[in-house]
Amino acid sequence: MRVAITGASGFIGGALTASLLKDGHSVVRMVRHPPRAERTARLEEAEWRPEQGRVDTVALHGADAVVHLAGVPIGTALWTRRRRSLIRRSRVRGTRILCRAIAAMDSPPPRLLSASGMHFYGDTGGAVATEDSPSGTGFLSEVAQAWEAATTPAEEAGVSVAHLRTAVVLDRSGGLLRSLLPLYRAGLGGRLGSGAQYMSWIALRDHVGAMRFLLERPELTGPVNLCAPEPVSNAAFTEALGRVLGRPTLLPVPATALRATLGDFAEETALLDLRAVPERLVNAGYSFTFPTIDSALSDILARPARRAGA
Repeated sequence: MRVAITGASGFIGGALTASLLKDGHSVVRMVRHPPRAERTARLEEAEWRPEQGRVDTVALHGADAVVHLAGVPIGTALWTRRRRSLIRRSRVRGTRILCRAIAAMDSPPPRLLSASGMHFYGDTGGAVATEDSPSGTGFLSEVAQAWEAATTPAEEAGVSVAHLRTAVVLDRSGGLLRSLLPLYRAGLGGRLGSGAQYMSWIALRDHVGAMRFLLERPELTGPVNLCAPEPVSNAAFTEALGRVLGRPTLLPVPATALRATLGDFAEETALLDLRAVPERLVNAGYSFTFPTIDSALSDILARPARRAGA
């Protein structure tokens, strides 16, 4: 296959790129700088600058699929008005520009996997959410809804589009786990708030595996939950991480402190009660390598950290 990827040097995109190249596929990294000469015969770069409305569609000719993962991280800065605008714009405008460019091609790539967020469902209050569940409320839910709607031009052009409703992705090389490990190793870990709130998660290796699975199944369109089949409470996740590391987890963080410090960000992330399951993936036959939090954490922490984008 020949696959074009936005966000190819990031936490998830880097792992997908490495997986595809390892198995003999070709990758076009969509980058925001002048493309460099080919690094290998199967790895090339093409320029796209969504802030300027520019996409190098020449490089997309002959591609079997596009995987669109680009977007400003939601958890690296306080949610100021400017930051919220940047989070939304990077996802919605970037997706719309890419999909309009694809739709304008004489022969567009037949398959598009477009990132979305598990926050589409909002706070489910402990109820199980499948792909058929309604959208929720809140900033991140509204962003996810607009993000998915932005793929409409590609869908109308006949492209097979799947929305990757991604849960918390776990690996030592990035994301939540990378930020938590120093605290837990120092014995400073603990549940957040009551710890009863559910957390949907997925190991990075399964996230990549699920994307590879979807690339080969263009009949799977619409929303697909990319999460492990066994969501866990925050308290259970805390205990599992402490157990694997062999460290105590006796320092809970009160919900009032989180709200006072982080405001809405705390409500929509650390304190969010979201219990989603991967119904469509499982029904389609995807087999999870790490279906439980213990199996995932044990494997992740037994391996050396992989540099993002390597």
